[in-house]
Amino acid sequence: MYMLMMVLDDSTRLNEVLQAWIGAGVRGVTILESTGIHRVLPREAAGPMFAGFSQMFGSGRVGHNTLFAVIDEMAVAETAVAATEAVLGDLSQPHTGIIFALPVAKTWGMPEPYASE
Repeated sequence: MYMLMMVLDDSTRLNEVLQAWIGAGVRGVTILESTGIHRVLPREAAGPMFAGFSQMFGSGRVGHNTLFAVIDEMAVAETAVAATEAVLGDLSQPHTGIIFALPVAKTWGMPEPYASE
């Protein structure tokens, strides 16, 4: 088993990425709102007056979405990455996102067999 994780740079593309992941066989995606250091520090450096205006008028988008899901096989991760790049373009380009997979030693609370759902 693996945990597939993505930090999506443009949160307006979230639904498209989720549909791509579902099509790739990923189930049970959890989504968190998150912010990276490169978005926080420039905002702080702009000074409190300008940071306040951007928040007040809704133009201060500073967040990402972090997606994670437990998957059975690395092949699902590879398919999800290809599907994500079909939506966002090459992930090595700026302002797209990052995806990685981590081995999962054991899970609790997941139905067995998870892959057959």
